[in-house]
Amino acid sequence: MTDALWTPLADVPPFPTEGFAPLADAFARVLRTRNDVVLVQAEAAVALEAVAHSLGRPGLRALVLVSSLYGRWFAGWLRRAGADVRELAAPPGQPIVAPEVAKVLAAERFDLVFVVHAESAYGILNPLEDIAALVKAQGALLVVDAVASVGGHALDVDALGADLVVIGPQKALGGQAGVSAVAVSEAAWERVAPPGEAPSVLSLADLRADWLETGRKALPGTPSALEFHALAQTLAQVEREGLLVLRERHASAARAARAGALVLTGRAWVSPDRASTLVTAVALPEGIAAAQVLAVAEVGHALSGGVGSGGERLIRLNHTGARAHRAVVLEDLTVLTRALGRLGHRVDPGAVVFAATGGGA
Repeated sequence: MTDALWTPLADVPPFPTEGFAPLADAFARVLRTRNDVVLVQAEAAVALEAVAHSLGRPGLRALVLVSSLYGRWFAGWLRRAGADVRELAAPPGQPIVAPEVAKVLAAERFDLVFVVHAESAYGILNPLEDIAALVKAQGALLVVDAVASVGGHALDVDALGADLVVIGPQKALGGQAGVSAVAVSEAAWERVAPPGEAPSVLSLADLRADWLETGRKALPGTPSALEFHALAQTLAQVEREGLLVLRERHASAARAARAGALVLTGRAWVSPDRASTLVTAVALPEGIAAAQVLAVAEVGHALSGGVGSGGERLIRLNHTGARAHRAVVLEDLTVLTRALGRLGHRVDPGAVVFAATGGGA
């Protein structure tokens, strides 16, 4: 036994009050926006719910573009707040098609349109620029879930005219999931519900009143020093590496993964222009399901199945953040090649590696 006082992570120093605003400013640089950026002391799903909670109300007409469960969640949060929600769903595991969005917007008017930029669930990329142009032409608010795209894909919030953009550091930025952020335009602030009787973590208006309008000093509540120190280190590393280098690192890993996967199974899940750089979905051979592959793959592998409808037909290669390197991709492709071989699908491992390395380049 010991008489020492038990204190978790006792050596973590307090996070300085004057350090919060620079973190928001760093997020703004990543997003290329002059809009306000508020920090949410929780992972990004909470920030997404806060957006829905702050905008949703009876009479609001929203179009939610659904390409995974995140869109369905957002639609559900809006309905809970009393909004009139229409969902436009892509085929399972596939991206949204901009002409379909154009048809809906031409037939009906909406106050808000929601879209996920990149989907880690299926490794797909939605056509954000095309969708943004359609939404802004109608005058609706554009809400973007950029959690899985920020850092891995080009994202210029002000050029897009996006009104609310939710991000988190845990994907391409290579950080932890304990803090997220929302960039909010002036047009969006005008439609956000006012503060309630008691402060709420789901109220953007409370964050504005309690942090932005008090000089961006102390955050409401009791911030976790550990999470904010981690976020500061993450954003500093992003700035040292540079966004262009970070994006190219992800793009290079994605090219390697797609090339190797094509040789391995003979078909692509989606075309390269519709694929995310963070995750590659490997379309499995006929008669083989993701659960079978995962059951015979080596212990400790990093392979995973898709999430949601259609996910049983693919294996995800995760090349996000610290994993966005060719060596990681080659290791995952090797594990997948051996697993498929055990299930009777045989391909020359050397050919897979040769393709993933650019034909020996």
